[in-house]
Amino acid sequence: MKADLHCHTTISDGSLGISDVIRQADRNDVRCLAITDHDSLASLSRSAVLGKRYNVNVIPAVEFSAFDSERKKKVHILCYMPAKPDRLEGLCLRTSTGRMELGKRMAVKVLDKYPITLESILRYSAGSKAIYKCHIMHALMDYGYTTELYGDVYDSIFDVNDGICADEVASEANFYPDVHFVTTLIRASGGISVMAHPKVYDSTALLEELASRHEIDGVEVWHQSADEQYRAQLQDIAAANGLLVTGGSDFHGFYNHYAIQIGSNTTPEESLNRIITHKGKA
Repeated sequence: MKADLHCHTTISDGSLGISDVIRQADRNDVRCLAITDHDSLASLSRSAVLGKRYNVNVIPAVEFSAFDSERKKKVHILCYMPAKPDRLEGLCLRTSTGRMELGKRMAVKVLDKYPITLESILRYSAGSKAIYKCHIMHALMDYGYTTELYGDVYDSIFDVNDGICADEVASEANFYPDVHFVTTLIRASGGISVMAHPKVYDSTALLEELASRHEIDGVEVWHQSADEQYRAQLQDIAAANGLLVTGGSDFHGFYNHYAIQIGSNTTPEESLNRIITHKGKA
């Protein structure tokens, strides 16, 4: 069964709604899908209904933003199949609220430089739990200030060293929860914890630490950011620690940094079966 366990919708920073993502999964012959919106469980009910309609098994999931306090790095943790998702709602709310406040501050600075309206930004963030950088950039594209989402204009705004929103970008992780708290909470909810794209945030050392302490259940091996050599390294770590190995496209639609389709990276059958049949205790 073709399974893509990492996709985003307009509930966070994707450009397509839940229905469009699931229908595209069906067209791409992806029979198992995880909608992993950032710090939000809002897709669970609707995605389950639509999944049945289009013959796509939609796994309950969320992608948590977290912080590795020891190494001072961001890290993303995927959660699958929480038996008690309500135990995760408080964390989702705190992180989304912090991100929304940060997004508003960035929007104010952008509006001070570019004569566009706040409404033009909110048009794209309306279905989301926060204002993301991509929503701001989409509005700037509408008004002709750039023809690309990521490029010189993006860098002039969001570069952490000299962008006009450098202070906000630098403080983004301030409201992220500690990664150990996140993995503990996922376990308390009865869910499965999987480290997302370790290459993106250079999280290999953290992965080995979490695995040795039995604080994580798996790692996302098949992701666009990882080359074959790094994927082999992750598989070795997983094999040595009995971790699940997963794969996903990390689909954001128009908001991706690169062209990628739903189902471009998939999860092996053995790991998928372990996730689907998971009966977590909460």
